Order: sequence, then C-alpha cells, then structure tokens
Amino acid sequence: MKSAAREHNNFREDVLGRANVEDTPELLHYYDELDRLNTAALWTVANKIEPWFPQSSSEPVIWRYRDLREHVLRSVDLVSPEKAGRRVVYLNNPGRQDVAAAVGWLYSGLQVMHPGELASAHAHSASALRFIMEGSGAYTIVDGHKMTLGANDFVLTPNGTWHEHGVSEDGTPCIWQDGLDIPLMNALEANFYVVHPDLQQAVTHPVDDSTATWGGTGLVPADDKWTHAYSPLLKYEWAPTYEALSNYAKVTDGSPYDGVLMNYVNPKTGGPVMQTIGASMQMLRPGEHTKAHRHTGSYIYQVAKGKGYSIINGKRFDWQERDIFCVPSWMLHEHANASESEDACLFCFNDLPVMKSLGLYREEALKENGGHQPILD
Repeated sequence: MKSAAREHNNFREDVLGRANVEDTPELLHYYDELDRLNTAALWTVANKIEPWFPQSSSEPVIWRYRDLREHVLRSVDLVSPEKAGRRVVYLNNPGRQDVAAAVGWLYSGLQVMHPGELASAHAHSASALRFIMEGSGAYTIVDGHKMTLGANDFVLTPNGTWHEHGVSEDGTPCIWQDGLDIPLMNALEANFYVVHPDLQQAVTHPVDDSTATWGGTGLVPADDKWTHAYSPLLKYEWAPTYEALSNYAKVTDGSPYDGVLMNYVNPKTGGPVMQTIGASMQMLRPGEHTKAHRHTGSYIYQVAKGKGYSIINGKRFDWQERDIFCVPSWMLHEHANASESEDACLFCFNDLPVMKSLGLYREEALKENGGHQPILD
C-alpha cells in the first residue's frame, strides 16, 4: 500500500509543474476566468514554484581563459572606458541569460584596462569584488582608499561605496574578473546606480592603508572606529593568502570535499567580507581528488594556480590557471588536482552569506560509489 506522502507526491508530480488534474473544458474555462482577475490556480504551478528540492535553471559552465583573452583585449580597440562605462565581457550562463547571470543570482565579467586609463567613479546597490588575472599597475579607489593591485589579489568594492578603477601610466594592460550580485539586487527590485558628481573621487587616505591597518595577522587597531558592515580590509593579497594555505596544509588533513579551504573574512567580525557575497581560497594538494557533495548556494571558481578538473553533476570540466567555472545550487561536485608534484588553488566567490543569514543553507554528501560521481556522456 502506498503511503499518504507517496500518494501526495504522485498527485503533484508532473513535468510541466502541474498537479495530476485533467484539463476538462470546465477547468479550462475556470482558468480563463481566474486569469481575467489576475489570479490563477496553485495546482497548475505547484511543482514549479515549490519543487521537492532546489532545481537550478543555471547550467555548469567553464569559461576557458585561452578562448576569452583575445576577445577581451580586442574590446580595447572597439570601445573606450568613457563611452562604455566599464569595458567588460560578461559571462552569460545559458540558463540565466534573461538576467545576465554567470550562475544563480551572481554576475561575473572580465574587465580590461590599458595603462593610463581610468574609469569614472560610481556607486551601486550591488556588492562587488575584483580578482586580478594579469598585468601590473592596476589600482582601485574605494571611498578615498586607494589600493594597488597585483596578480591574484582580491579587492572589495562594497555596496554603496564610491569606487573607480585604473591602471598607472607605467603599468601594463590589466585584466581582472568582476564579481557582483547585480541579478540578486534586480530580483529584489532594490538596485540603484549613480555616477560620482565629479566623475573622479579624491584619495583621502594613504595608499594601501587598508592592508597596513587591518592586514596584520590576528591584530586590529586599538583605536578602531570602523562602523561599516563590510570588511575594513578592502584588499586581500595573494602572497599572504598562499602562505596561509601552505602553512595550514602542513597541519590539517583538510576537508574531504574541498581540500584545504580557507575563507576570506572580515577581521572585525570573523564573518564574510560582505553581507551578500562570501569568498574563499582552497588548495588541492598534489594528486588530491575530493569527494562529491552538494549544497544550496551558487559558486563561481577561478583557477589561481595549477591545473586539474572538476566533476559537476556527472560532467567533467578540465581547467587550468585563470579559467573560470561555476557550480549551480544543489549540484554534486568534486575537484581533482591533475599534478602529482604541484598544488592547485581555486579562488571562489559565492552567495553563501545570503543562504546562511536566511537559514537556507543545506549540505549533503554523496554516499554511493565511494563518494565519487560516475561521469556521464
């Protein structure tokens, strides 16, 4: 005998998201009457709006840097920062093209600037970050704090802050990844965007004061007066990040699902760097192959070092340095380092702070097949 729950499941199951209700002429007429009143019957969309488990419309995608770099650089000859606002090639997930998202409610793009160029200062509701991919001389100014940037450095431009980006005259062409929660802000109908009235802002603090003040390991200023919800450490440099990962790797077995994983945090709170976007860096030791798990939340990875592959929902994606790939919500994923002698590092930004603050985070490990997914054709 079927259980009551199983009977209820069968009642709701339908590939179109409708309950198991036959469309009679009377029902169709009823639906038309409801539609004229700007209403509808819940049972016609029940599975679509209340699925049994998260069913992301995003697809796992890898954007290979060797394929994109030429196109990103070509934009320099086609548009100027002044006319384009921001010279960016954004990553468009096939399942999220309607909202210009790379995965879930997260946006990502590759921005390029040449020496001597400076984009106008602006502010917006979306939280943003930059991860430097190549070049020298890049800098960002956030509310008067100027930060110089090098490869694999990670910088914040939190929501509501004035910020602008540029490359010094003696620098080289620079490319970085932008990460924002623009799609989330638009979904919440809470997005604002404004250009600085003077187009550029004044630098009102010593250059790189953020790391000088807040970058000391375990140390914070005694006269701390920081009152913002986002991290006062606006720049997270690659060298100390890699050193921290390497040191931690010597004293831990790491996570069976993520290897040696460390989160970028707000040094004041120990929490995420921004209220809606979290970030991490993880190391896969030589030959390491993690087990598969899945969780709510959307993740965008950029390969900071090494080469390997990830299996996402049964599909293998091979990656190398500077490639970017995404893991949609509730999709099984595992990572492997292809080298037997060198470590690999993955930078990641995600919407985990949103999931956790709303009580929506769930995680589940794959128990079958030794914790590894079969690769599907």
